[in-house]
Amino acid sequence: MFLKLEGIKGLGLGLVFKRIDPHLHYCSRSNRRPNFINCTSRFNFEFSRSLTCSSNLLNSSNDREYLHVSKIPTYHFQKSLPKLPIPELEKSCQRYFNAQLPLLSETEHKEVQRIVKDFQNGEGRELQKELVESDRKNKDSNYVSDVWFDMYLKDRRSVVLTHSPFLTFSDDPRPEYNTQLIKATNMLISSVRMMKTIRDEKLEPEVFHLNAAKSNTETFRTVCRLIPRSFSCYGAYLFKAFPLDMSQYKNLFNSCRIPRSEKDELFTDTNAKHILVMRNGHFYVFDMLDKEGNIIPENEVLSHLKFILENQISPPEFPVSALTTENRDIWTRARIQLINADPRNENKLRIIESAIFVLCLDDDQPKDPNDLSRKFLYGDGINRWFDKSFQLILTKEGTAGVNLEHSWGDGVALLRYIKEVFKDSIHNSLVNPNTTASSTANSDQKVQRLELRLDPYIKETITKAMQRFKEVTSTLDVQHLQYQKLNKKDIKNAKLSPDSVMQLVIQLAHYRMFGKNVGTYESCSTSAFKKGRTETVRPCTIATDAMCKILYCGNRNGQNNLMEGLRHCSTIHNQLTKEAAMGQGFDRHLFCLKKLSEQKGLSLPIFSHHSYSNLNHIILSTSTLTDPSIQFGGFAAVTPNGFGIGYGVEDTFLGFNVTTFPACSAQDFIECCERSLDQILEIIKG
Repeated sequence: MFLKLEGIKGLGLGLVFKRIDPHLHYCSRSNRRPNFINCTSRFNFEFSRSLTCSSNLLNSSNDREYLHVSKIPTYHFQKSLPKLPIPELEKSCQRYFNAQLPLLSETEHKEVQRIVKDFQNGEGRELQKELVESDRKNKDSNYVSDVWFDMYLKDRRSVVLTHSPFLTFSDDPRPEYNTQLIKATNMLISSVRMMKTIRDEKLEPEVFHLNAAKSNTETFRTVCRLIPRSFSCYGAYLFKAFPLDMSQYKNLFNSCRIPRSEKDELFTDTNAKHILVMRNGHFYVFDMLDKEGNIIPENEVLSHLKFILENQISPPEFPVSALTTENRDIWTRARIQLINADPRNENKLRIIESAIFVLCLDDDQPKDPNDLSRKFLYGDGINRWFDKSFQLILTKEGTAGVNLEHSWGDGVALLRYIKEVFKDSIHNSLVNPNTTASSTANSDQKVQRLELRLDPYIKETITKAMQRFKEVTSTLDVQHLQYQKLNKKDIKNAKLSPDSVMQLVIQLAHYRMFGKNVGTYESCSTSAFKKGRTETVRPCTIATDAMCKILYCGNRNGQNNLMEGLRHCSTIHNQLTKEAAMGQGFDRHLFCLKKLSEQKGLSLPIFSHHSYSNLNHIILSTSTLTDPSIQFGGFAAVTPNGFGIGYGVEDTFLGFNVTTFPACSAQDFIECCERSLDQILEIIKG
């Protein structure tokens, strides 16, 4: 996932709920394992398990309108969440210099050390004071939030590939339920149930349990519910349970990114009751809620979707949806022209933008993981509306996935959505293979197909957008690897962090190909803080550099201590992860100081020196996610000469899903990953 400094992805998916400690986890909602590579899409989510179990709820999820009814209101902890801390300037400078060490020559080390010291003792102090003072006045957010939103919304590049990671659902264990129509109906109903559960504050709050056996209990919920919201988090801390930020959940449904001049708008309309369904590039809408706000009957939903699937109208010659793949300035001008061409277009655009979400029903079925990655990452560019907060996509044979627009949030809310919908659509299926469509649904009247009036300028813009989309997406290479000789249990038995081992594999693979270290990005959630987003973990360290030189540069001095080298990599990586999760990384801090310096018209050596841009030119953009509800995911490389690397660590295998552009080879990288895994296996097995 791809939260970026200079285009860095963060999946934001980003995001990857990366474990703070390899032994900490959420209690799982399901024992079923995914059937392919559990890797993320650019989201970099930090924790990989579900937060709650069904026993946590006041009533059964058989209540038709809700997934469940939580004893603790959804946003109960939000007000008392701690603010994201601003790191000490001296510590950020030292951490920045440490991250530079594997990338620079000895001469450059001395130069950068001098530049960093001058910044720390000079202009940096004044900028730090100003940042702290500004943050002190900002009671409801944090020092990163606003500039991070601006980073996304001011980006004029197309959101496709740049801001659109994907995740796919694991299959329903009941094959007869995996048809497109049945699965789409059940997932649509479950999705609306989740929307209502959030809106009415009945969704179980997001909580990280340090010891779930002691804190994920009815006693915990009863006590926390009685504590006033203004300091409820502190009551949770007594149980060693840590509530997470849920501010992004409000942008999950009925939301859309709208192209605007200079900076896009995040739009939400919670009054809208309709769903947008796309098929063959056409727009269909129908209400999912009745006048009383209740979900319409399931056989009526089935009828409406069946009506849409049976509509054999050909794809439009000029699909308006292709405009969402364009450069944001071009799309802004086109949207204005659409409204000028016919005033009725404005209302139709608002219907699209305010829909609960977009359900994309595709007419083809990719047969292998690489084709599936392309399908869910960008598709044909026609049967999508990439500006929606998320798109639920179903192939002809019922494979389901989600494509995320990244500006509104990272992976926390989306991961919860996937888990809840996966579970609910299976355990509380309202539609089965024997369900018949309603004979009184009047789908031909209640399902509306939207058609926008186009003038010659719009038609030409759409044609160019389709051409550019094909040119860009056709250059993306996608490859995957499933490695079964080594697994999570093997790594843990060797007293190593699985995440650190996978990150070392990535470093070794790149070093094998190019013989050097490069800027590497792994996102870490800061959702333990109010409106927290992400911080960067820098997996390229002096420890990984040492291992690369031992294995590939003939440094025989370390041959007898290879296992010790692996442990050293684990120790450093775990420390960096803990610092990032606690808001003590350096990337976001320096990013905000850089923005402040630019506002003051300053050009500071620490930011203008090539070492800063080199560190933030992300060659290796990485993220991971393992969960029973997720089959696999992916995202595009964030630089023309880089790699987008999703990876997963399972009990029976390790997996990689890699993307790159023509400057590099995804297949070569996969092969180098496999050879590096063989080397680590030899070390672990002795």
